[in-house]
Amino acid sequence: MRPSILRRLLRRVASTAALALVAATLSTVGAAPPAAAAGGLQQVTGFGTNPGNLQMYEYAPAGLPANAPLVIALHGCTQTANDYYTNSGWPKYADLWGFAVVFPQTTSANNPLSCFGWFDPAEDSRGKGEAASIVQMVEHAKRSHGSDARRVYVTGLSAGGGMTADLLAAYPDVFAGGSVASGLPAQCATSQAAASGCQTGPQKLTPAQWGDKVRGSYPGYSGPWPRVAIWQGTSDYTVYPANATALRDQWTDVWGIGRTPSSTDTLPGNTTRSIYNDTSGKPAVETYSVSGMGHGLAVSPGSGTDQCGTTAAYFLNAICSTYYTGVFWGLDQGTPGGGQLPAPSGLQVTAVTANSVSLSWNAVPDAASYAVHRNGTKVASPTATTYTDTGLTAGTAYRYTVAAIDGSGTPGTTSPQVTATTTGSTPGQCFTATNYAHVTAGRAHTTGGYVYANGSNENMGLYNVFVTHTLKESPAGYFLIADSGCAT
Repeated sequence: MRPSILRRLLRRVASTAALALVAATLSTVGAAPPAAAAGGLQQVTGFGTNPGNLQMYEYAPAGLPANAPLVIALHGCTQTANDYYTNSGWPKYADLWGFAVVFPQTTSANNPLSCFGWFDPAEDSRGKGEAASIVQMVEHAKRSHGSDARRVYVTGLSAGGGMTADLLAAYPDVFAGGSVASGLPAQCATSQAAASGCQTGPQKLTPAQWGDKVRGSYPGYSGPWPRVAIWQGTSDYTVYPANATALRDQWTDVWGIGRTPSSTDTLPGNTTRSIYNDTSGKPAVETYSVSGMGHGLAVSPGSGTDQCGTTAAYFLNAICSTYYTGVFWGLDQGTPGGGQLPAPSGLQVTAVTANSVSLSWNAVPDAASYAVHRNGTKVASPTATTYTDTGLTAGTAYRYTVAAIDGSGTPGTTSPQVTATTTGSTPGQCFTATNYAHVTAGRAHTTGGYVYANGSNENMGLYNVFVTHTLKESPAGYFLIADSGCAT
């Protein structure tokens, strides 16, 4: 027996008991490796020396053009490539937007519960083990499909999310972006014994220390860093939400940007998106906090463009995370610089009433229409450069963006966001909501991570969706905490 194989077997035997602790909480009961589905998921062999002993599966739409993007999608513990292919929604967008998807698979031959080795330096480091096998799959797919080397992305759930973060750190020259769903910061654990501690509360490191774990994964690298999306349920008690905070700290530090969001908005499924722009104003890191969701990948079954996936164990009905991840990476917009319409300039609020907001913007040459989004959701497609949004709630803040749409229906770059607050709130009226909702509605503001009532400046606690207060408005625009009662 070769020494490398013997070492692998010894590591597997020694860690079996600890793996049961980690992996049993990370995913669901497994299934046998998938057989190739005719016209769907196909197994690929001979993709390289495969030092990590992985299996390669892929889905490529018929007629895929050269220079299309490539996505790598990593399953959770005890799951298979077929589970992720069937439930995540990635094949839908591969067909819609035109790109190939590789679904790496690890098995019980590597790990008793088929977890990717995000906690093992022999598996998740540059040039080693499973990480090296996944990069060999990337190279094989690029050769087979003529994929654009500038647009290779990686995403993963749970243990797959932990490996995603490690791959982004070890191979920033390979991956242009990543998406970590219910996962762990890069190099959170470097031993089996430390893995469980990461799940329930990662090491208490400074942002710079988290960033150093990325920089140390490929010493001397000076190129561009991947753009990173972070998905987390607030009720995840398997991989605790503290991991999303650590991931945010890690990647904003790597990018050299602050931890105060450039903008925050509300998406379907009780999802809060916070965007952290780079120095050019382009999103570099985005966090998606899904209120009330447990451990899993957020999906939203349906036929709409922004709906995807199938609900199953650890595929949870909330929002199509795959859609928003793909838009963040730019998969919906074609080749960068390849004719995409620019963002409309001059977006402004021209009028507000108690139930409406009027907008205007400058025309974009060759635009057939425009997509108006309110709080991240498309609400209209006018052909003119003005729009009045009606049926709104009095005294509420709304955020708007606009994108030009060409004759083929392809949206261009989205404009900067503007905020409008409707008029008409009644003095003496009471509002009960989370701190986040009070800020969004314009009844409170944030300073240093805390929320303060507008007018009175009373401290309402942390800026999040967990703390709820009742505010009384009296006089107009002046709010007081009225948790003990709100007599008018």
